[in-house]
Amino acid sequence: MIKDQRTPGTRTLGFREPLVFELGATGRCGEALPKPDVPEVDPKSVIPASLLRDEPVRLPEVSEPEVVRHFTRLSSWNFHIDAGYYPLGSCTMKYNPRVNEWAARRDGFALLHPYTPAELAQGAIRLMAELERYLAEISGMAEVSLEPSAGAHGELTCLMMIRACHTAHGNPRRKVMIPDTAHGTNPASSTLNGYETVKIASSPKGVLDPSAVAAAMDEDVAALMVTNPNTLGLFESNIAQVAEVVHRKGGFLFGDGANLNAILGRARPGDLGIDAMQFNLHKTFSTPHGGGGPGSGPVGVCAKLAPFLPIPRPVRDKDGRYRLDVDRPQSIGRVRSFYGNFGIMVRAYTYIREMGPEGLRKVADLSVLNANYLLCLLRRHFTVPYGDGRCMHEFVITDKEFHKETGVSTMDMAKRLMDHGFHPPTVYFPLVVEGAMMIEPTETEAPETLESFARALVAIAEEARRDPERVHKAPHHTRLRRLDETTAARKPVLTADMMES
Repeated sequence: MIKDQRTPGTRTLGFREPLVFELGATGRCGEALPKPDVPEVDPKSVIPASLLRDEPVRLPEVSEPEVVRHFTRLSSWNFHIDAGYYPLGSCTMKYNPRVNEWAARRDGFALLHPYTPAELAQGAIRLMAELERYLAEISGMAEVSLEPSAGAHGELTCLMMIRACHTAHGNPRRKVMIPDTAHGTNPASSTLNGYETVKIASSPKGVLDPSAVAAAMDEDVAALMVTNPNTLGLFESNIAQVAEVVHRKGGFLFGDGANLNAILGRARPGDLGIDAMQFNLHKTFSTPHGGGGPGSGPVGVCAKLAPFLPIPRPVRDKDGRYRLDVDRPQSIGRVRSFYGNFGIMVRAYTYIREMGPEGLRKVADLSVLNANYLLCLLRRHFTVPYGDGRCMHEFVITDKEFHKETGVSTMDMAKRLMDHGFHPPTVYFPLVVEGAMMIEPTETEAPETLESFARALVAIAEEARRDPERVHKAPHHTRLRRLDETTAARKPVLTADMMES
């Protein structure tokens, strides 16, 4: 029974905001900087003419109050985790504890320059070294590097190490196997590394079949990329047999760590046969993210791949001092500037220390419990394409039968959810499910929130049978009505100059 509680409202004070170029006046300025204490240099004397603009770039001419108010008003247009429930499947949009922000904003961390000598940055390097050890213990990996910028960058880095290892052993390979339930960045990471991708179909149960992997596995396959739990929200129950098949032919098993929240403290990828994986610190270990950042995608590897980890590596010498080691002859080198997204590391370190082993296990327990509770509230009203009615941290429902009956699509329902005060879930992914809605509650949502969300979806389904046209035209109560997303993607208006032209 879904409790009768009010859903979040969507009506509030709203601002009609112009472009920043439309504010201010000619000659207006919001800063007063001292004159530079070094001689001015003519750009034409140091920059090639081909890289210089014919005309100076046009910048907004606004006062400080104008620019502060402009961006503050724009921020009120955004939906964020502090405002409400964010059910994006596979994104793990959990609430972010404020103690993480307190730690990351301490002057010793926030104001530390990346070129600070190691002897003056002992605390920061120690934090990095300890965070690597924590992640290695949590994942069952031999070693970890914090350098990659985000999850997809971590995937790329893992495949670079796998390629380097095969090449070092005189056995370069050409192919990477990818299940049809993999994350969309997996094929891109493989292609960027020069690999040919081989698609592996899941079984009717929605998980990998070891026999299908064995049929495609040969000595030319460098790795199999697998997400566990997969994007259907199902645990890959055959993972040990799959690992044996891949290892028998000399390949590596890469584990996409995007869904680590489901097994945190309960199962370690390394113990399941995974040889390399990326972490999403901004998901599993609780940093605000979305809209392109910020992210952090450390990588963990087995002992065989450890020599190829990126440099520099934080190490502790016998005298107890910390330094950044670059003497790794087999390393793939740097994969980004400096040492990674340090602020995200501080937040993840704080989160892990705050939670402890018992707390991390409870994260997984509650995220799985919440997902199954929400699935129970919805499965009588929507089609569940795979599984036995149970899931891990997320699940997928579909509009397949519903669309035939009413003409209302997944996108229509997602738009109508906005009128009920909810951010829509992930839609049309994974691609193996027609009309998919992918929903992840995370561990930080209360049962009442999940009940309200379920009630909203059920109400939309009932409304679609009575008045499908109203659902087709949703949203009705948001600041902007339904947008033409296809045109926006194909013909974006990026600058004020383009609008004027």
